[in-house]
Amino acid sequence: MARRKKKKGGLNNMSVFKKGNNKWYYRFQINGKEYYKACKGAVDQKTALQYEAIVKAEIMKGNLGILDNSPKPRLKDIIPIYLTYSETNKKSYKGDVFSTKILLKYLGNIELEQITPQMIEDFKIKIKNDRKNKNATINRHLEALSKMLNIAVANNLLNKNPMWSVKKLREDNHKVRVLSLDEEKRLFEEIERGYEVVGRDRKRKIIYPYLHLKPLIVCALQTGMRRGEIFNLKWSNIDFEYEFVELLETKSGKSRRVPISSKFMKILNQLDRNTEYVFTNPKTGTKYTNRYKKLNNILKKAGVKKLGVGYHIFRHTTAANLEQNGVEASTIKDVLGNTTNVVLNNYLNQGVKRTQEVINLNSERIRKIITKQEIKFAKKKELLDAIKKAIEK
Repeated sequence: MARRKKKKGGLNNMSVFKKGNNKWYYRFQINGKEYYKACKGAVDQKTALQYEAIVKAEIMKGNLGILDNSPKPRLKDIIPIYLTYSETNKKSYKGDVFSTKILLKYLGNIELEQITPQMIEDFKIKIKNDRKNKNATINRHLEALSKMLNIAVANNLLNKNPMWSVKKLREDNHKVRVLSLDEEKRLFEEIERGYEVVGRDRKRKIIYPYLHLKPLIVCALQTGMRRGEIFNLKWSNIDFEYEFVELLETKSGKSRRVPISSKFMKILNQLDRNTEYVFTNPKTGTKYTNRYKKLNNILKKAGVKKLGVGYHIFRHTTAANLEQNGVEASTIKDVLGNTTNVVLNNYLNQGVKRTQEVINLNSERIRKIITKQEIKFAKKKELLDAIKKAIEK
């Protein structure tokens, strides 16, 4: 690569250079703004310099609309474009909305071209100190900012994305937490515990404030489904004849089928099917969106400590149960919907040892995922039963 060669008598301020692809490029600054592009049609240094001179002249004349007095694009200008993209293409739209609010709060409605790598580094430090955010959370905000600025570059609102030279924070893998047998027992005891209260009519009665969580937690432990998959589960996703749940909207974007255990089937048969979603709020009839407060309360009452992972503790526990019951890692990966072995290994390697003879969660039906083709051609239930028996041997 030839660039900025020294001449006799001093430094050559030449700002054109040739890359390994045999193309010539210019790079210079005007009023602190850097311009860097290919010199179209340039075949040698002389023609590249001529091209660069023309570009500089056009910029100085204002013909390129760069040095005019029109408002410079700011952070608020790109946010609606980014959120439209997020809502259309991502499943983390709500999280992205939150990230844009955080970025505006800490960076302000700054001109896009004034955002520098150092400013982003300062943002990382400040948000970590102010909000005590974990590295993973800060990285999600950085990813949102990076995509925002990439969109600005693609729409010619910004020349270069300053995030390109900013590194993400290291995300330390936390120790995967699973429920022990004793913790699981205490959890269900607390869920089913009744509390005597005095009503407005001054009569004593027994209430069960956490009983509505039982179907959710049984589903989580029996299937290993993610929180969003559980809350969005519809009756139309359940095949009662062949006893499996078909998840169409997943984190990976790929549909998958999860066998239904006898314990989970018992719960399903007890629920009201006059609603679109399987798990609904008994007071409103609408699907659940967040049960964190109730979940944390009941886990605390059951003496389950040091969680930090919410509903994912049940997913971890499902993986550990299946591993202890002899289910192959590849099958567990299919059931949980993990796209990488790294995540799966985190679940399996950190699981506490549970007594194998009392584990009766999913393994009898999880030895193999019944494929779509098998379901399609299994015209008689006897054929499917035969397949299941062959798998279990």
